[in-house]
Amino acid sequence: MAKIAVIEDDQPIREMYELKLKKSGFDVQVASDGEEGLRLVEQFRPELILLDLRMPIMDGVEMLKRLREKDWGGKILVIILTNISQEGVPMELRLLDVKRYLVKAHYTPQQVLSIVTDTLDRYTKKIKSPK
Repeated sequence: MAKIAVIEDDQPIREMYELKLKKSGFDVQVASDGEEGLRLVEQFRPELILLDLRMPIMDGVEMLKRLREKDWGGKILVIILTNISQEGVPMELRLLDVKRYLVKAHYTPQQVLSIVTDTLDRYTKKIKSPK
């Protein structure tokens, strides 16, 4: 069972994705800001992170930069899930190995689940996504 971290400051959205992913058989942990998310990821070591960009304390770009500094952090798949259009994000995000960039308003939770499953299937050989 693949492990997924959802790092999102909006509680209803965070809980919705946590429930949706758990019901699909994933092992899911959540955090509400980048600082908490970095601690969670270090302990949980997920295969994939759904990461919001605008969060309190530490934003998603800063969290991702710090994650990528770690040897183990470079192996984690990251899908950005935010309401910031791609044109509005810092250029440095493009250098941090993000697998997908999704604007929340453009995708249903079911579509996000499909993208998560597809991303795990595409980029990992040893991880089998739940059916």
